[in-house]
Amino acid sequence: MPNTKNYNKVQVLIVGAGPAGLAAAIHLKAEKPETEVCVIEKAADLGNHNLSGAVLEAEPLHTLLDSAVPGWRESEAAREVLASRIDKDDIMFFTKNRAINIFPMIKLAGIFRLGFGQMIHIADYSVQVSKLAKWLGRIAEDMEVEVLTGFAAEDIILDESTNMATGVKLVDQGRDKEGNKQPNFVEGEIINADFVVLAEGCDGLLTEKFIEKAGLKRDASQLYSVGVKELIKVSSEQYDKFTSGRVVHAMGFPLWTPVIGPGMFGGGIVYAGVKDHLSVGMIVGADWKYYDFNPQDALTNFKNHKFVKQFIDGGTVVEAGAKMIPEGGYYAIPREAETGSIGKGNCMILGDSAGFVNMLKIKGLHNAIDSGIQAAKAITETLNSPETAAVKYTELIERSNVIKEMKSSKNFRQTIAKFGPLLGMPLSVFGGLLPKFKIEKDYEAMTTARYRLKGNQEFDKDTFTAVVATEHREDQPSHLKILNGNICVQKCIPEFNGPCITFCPGGVYETINGKLKPANPSNCVHCKSCQRKCPFDNIRWTAPEGGGGPRYKRM
Repeated sequence: MPNTKNYNKVQVLIVGAGPAGLAAAIHLKAEKPETEVCVIEKAADLGNHNLSGAVLEAEPLHTLLDSAVPGWRESEAAREVLASRIDKDDIMFFTKNRAINIFPMIKLAGIFRLGFGQMIHIADYSVQVSKLAKWLGRIAEDMEVEVLTGFAAEDIILDESTNMATGVKLVDQGRDKEGNKQPNFVEGEIINADFVVLAEGCDGLLTEKFIEKAGLKRDASQLYSVGVKELIKVSSEQYDKFTSGRVVHAMGFPLWTPVIGPGMFGGGIVYAGVKDHLSVGMIVGADWKYYDFNPQDALTNFKNHKFVKQFIDGGTVVEAGAKMIPEGGYYAIPREAETGSIGKGNCMILGDSAGFVNMLKIKGLHNAIDSGIQAAKAITETLNSPETAAVKYTELIERSNVIKEMKSSKNFRQTIAKFGPLLGMPLSVFGGLLPKFKIEKDYEAMTTARYRLKGNQEFDKDTFTAVVATEHREDQPSHLKILNGNICVQKCIPEFNGPCITFCPGGVYETINGKLKPANPSNCVHCKSCQRKCPFDNIRWTAPEGGGGPRYKRM
């Protein structure tokens, strides 16, 4: 159960203790130490719900900490979190049996200032974002920010007369599976605030509710990718062969090859982690068309490729996870119609919640931190006029590197969605000159086509979920809602065989007595891919009780 201290009213409320939200809290406290700042986080502990590749550009983090934490570079925590500086960057194209390093071509693109040149990662940090979030959270706490873990919010409250956010409603605690109050029931409080900062990460629950309630619009639908990742302990010999400070990004097999055609957007990653550990992952555009596709199967094929296998064969998966990535780019940023603000009134949207991921770089962490800094600046300038905060924030964002980057890749993902990777990748070089394409939503792309590279056996989701270490109180209402069960029975199962059963990384969904149900909600890893990939848009992810979900430590 969350801390029971009374937090009914705060000056600045930040929803989400990821890099964006914590950057906002830290910079705000550095600029205005007397400001009351509260960060609420649904995970049981800092970093538990933070997962990414992750490659981090240094400048925004350095800017944040240089102004807030004197001497931070010499700290033990900094040396641990930022231990891996990238000095070898391999960008590969995989066929089924070969790995071709195309880094020289990418470097040439950078020389000629073509978009692909942004893919170079030399001198960036390879980080474990769950550790990064935990570190930033401790810094925030040392600066007297109230960081409250285990606080899950289910709704954002708007004043009907002004359409301004007045606070958030926390999830009730202590209901049984049928929703009845148990003896330990605690009604979810409303936390009121002068400023509300939404930094929940990809597809944030409150963010999407705020967008709807406040009438914000996107010029194009948000697109997503689903990422699955494993941290694998390997032998010292394998680790030394891979070398620390190295990252590998691979496109092609098993998502698309000359044999299976354009296929799917995405690719695999291999990063050097802490000593004798390698991070191996697969990122797949959620606009895949194959009804029987599971990103975990693609990860298995990637791990079995001879280039990757040499480094991980015989290794042990010690941690795993899954999440979505927002990829719609510049056109998918939610804005208020009249002012163009990224938020409205006293409410601002940050980081992945706003969609600040540059897909040409395959990075978003630096933009998340930068957006947090800009939000803090906006609040310091509007402390006496909270209703102008979102407009000021947007002015600062527009002048920052965040929007410059988003504009540089504004048509990248849409071009690939329109033409497929085989043609779309080269065409995206001219993305800035191409018109804005009308792209279908991810769930609309599902067809009855089969994935040709399916393995001989089902991916072991039970083992995966155990390594994720996800937990939820078993006797609580399911936070996964099927809107209309008849659609599952009459349309989805006959046409697509219930694809959520296959693609959900936690094995949440099952068919029981002919009905499709979220039979194992306690297995949920909070990736939210079910509500964005159900072919009939028939699933909704709602907030479980605070403290539930993954327990990421090194992801």
